[in-house]
Amino acid sequence: MTVNIFSSGARPRRKRVVRGVAALAVLGLVAGCWACSPVYVVKAGIAEAKILRARRPIVEVLQDSTTTADTRAKLAFVMEARRFAADSLGFNVGDAYSTYTRLDRDTLSLVLSAAWKDRLVPKTWWFPVVGRVPYKGFFSEKDAKAAQADLEKEGYDTYLRPTAAFSTLGWFNDPLLSTILRADDVGVVETVLHELAHRYLFVPGQVGFNESYAEFVGNTAAIRFFCTRQGGGPDTVKCLRAQARWRDLQRFSVFIDGLVSDLQALYNRTDLDSAEKIRRREDIFKAALEHFSRDVEPTFEALSFHSFITIPLNNATLLARMRYYHRLPDFEALLDQHGGDLRGVLEGLKAGVKETDDPFTLLPTDSPAPPG
Repeated sequence: MTVNIFSSGARPRRKRVVRGVAALAVLGLVAGCWACSPVYVVKAGIAEAKILRARRPIVEVLQDSTTTADTRAKLAFVMEARRFAADSLGFNVGDAYSTYTRLDRDTLSLVLSAAWKDRLVPKTWWFPVVGRVPYKGFFSEKDAKAAQADLEKEGYDTYLRPTAAFSTLGWFNDPLLSTILRADDVGVVETVLHELAHRYLFVPGQVGFNESYAEFVGNTAAIRFFCTRQGGGPDTVKCLRAQARWRDLQRFSVFIDGLVSDLQALYNRTDLDSAEKIRRREDIFKAALEHFSRDVEPTFEALSFHSFITIPLNNATLLARMRYYHRLPDFEALLDQHGGDLRGVLEGLKAGVKETDDPFTLLPTDSPAPPG
């Protein structure tokens, strides 16, 4: 999901679409944003307004003779996925993703995050509706890089990444963006279902849960979509690909959570000063990169996550990944406990988050390891 906060999801790139939640700078214009620059809010609001103004009904685009065959096929999948989300998952999809906006660029926006160097604690910003979030979105590369430079001068680790999708959490009828169509059919459907999952359940101030939950929903719902739809089936290429992607995500989740645990053990030590923790973390980073290349990456079936190697590793890049991939096998275990009833799981989570300050307590803790 894209969090143009204005987004996420991007979330780190892994040869598929990045997503995130758009915290609606437009709402900021109305409700006020006491923790962000008025100029920033105005710029984000103008950019969002342009996207919404350029929407065209997907039905109209499908009938347009100038629409390419690839675009037409993916848009047809989007319309079918919307019906699936409403009929099979119980989502109130409204008119979300029933329109299409063609952008004049490959990236929707840039998402900036930051973290302290000697602890896994993100810098956060406050926005209306979504509360505190550990990222900030920019439509201007110049503005994004200037903000990144300022944070680095303050001593933060930083991570600036592109994003291709967003959700306004039901405040507007989000259009499907042309940036999303760079993904294959499975990726497009996963993205739409991920974003619609945010409309169904969003817990203010719980970014890590919101994104991991939506990642779980987007992928497991895509499996059901492609494996049960008319013309699909359990032995079709798209069904098998969706299943392989979900297995890969769970493998990566286990790896990331293990790395986070190792770092937390270091950062929690009281016998080391900040400089020594920062020095020693490099040994953990080096070992993790070697473990990933040697033992983890060769197990992937459909995804590569090669950006884990190519993007410099620091606390900001690690936390960005953790937000999307935390405890994914536990979500799968919860689904297994309910006999594969995804709709029942979603209803249970929606009711359960009202009773706890930590939504992750709703997940089982003794999940079996994903296939290796």
